[in-house]
Amino acid sequence: MSPNLRGAVLMMATMACFTFNDTLVKMTEGAVPLFQLIFLRGVLTTLLIVGARGRLGRMHFDIARRDWVLIALRSCAEVTATFLFLSALFNMPLGNATAILQALPLTVTLASAVVLGEAVGWRRMTAIAIGFVGVLLIVKPGAAGFTIWSLYAVGAVCCVTVRDLVTRELSPDVPSISVTLISAMTVMTGAGIVSTFQPWAPVSGAHGLLIAAAAIFILGGYYFSIRVMRVGEVSFVAPFRYTGLVCALILGWFVFEEWPDNWTLLGAAIVVGTGAFTLYREGKASRG
Repeated sequence: MSPNLRGAVLMMATMACFTFNDTLVKMTEGAVPLFQLIFLRGVLTTLLIVGARGRLGRMHFDIARRDWVLIALRSCAEVTATFLFLSALFNMPLGNATAILQALPLTVTLASAVVLGEAVGWRRMTAIAIGFVGVLLIVKPGAAGFTIWSLYAVGAVCCVTVRDLVTRELSPDVPSISVTLISAMTVMTGAGIVSTFQPWAPVSGAHGLLIAAAAIFILGGYYFSIRVMRVGEVSFVAPFRYTGLVCALILGWFVFEEWPDNWTLLGAAIVVGTGAFTLYREGKASRG
């Protein structure tokens, strides 16, 4: 596979893993307090990573100081994004929450121009502006449709944007599996600390199985999300994040009997369309 094709496959795998994780977490229906759930899932994920380290690449921690700083920043962004998105997920439909995340290819493009100094033409800037119009249709900033949980999901978008840009800046010799383990342990530790301030609930066998399955998928999500930002061109692989929206809409329909309203579907279509246009322009520019 070419680097771009490999990146596209990794992005689709990333979104499938995260969406299945979100679905399994939502299926617990709040019976397990959020931070307790994240902590238990993190323990299982950490054990899985340690057990699979030989199969997912050589793990080592002989890492330069610059990369340790980047990993620390990435981990903080991961923890905050986890809290914000899962909080939103428990309080809004799966398809709606995931649709808001479809702004990520656009926010990453804008952030790469501002922070990393990458060239972005007026067509891409226009696509970004139109894309955010689509996000506003999804968030619905009015008395009838706007809730605080919509802002939580938007905050998660900001944090994931930081996470992905930082991942792009990691040195090539930093093992992806090492970063995966650090991310999982950071999320687990943060959730464990916060969970001590809340009552714990007993975990039934059914909920335990859901958490265990979520741990498997979040491992895939963590690992693939790191690898995908280190291969291919960001402008090529980023639009494949939209496959998560399709997966979420299907799962939301079959598992929760949820379907976004017409405004949400219109907003999602606008966001997807602008992302596809950005992909087309990048492909044309690279051929030129």
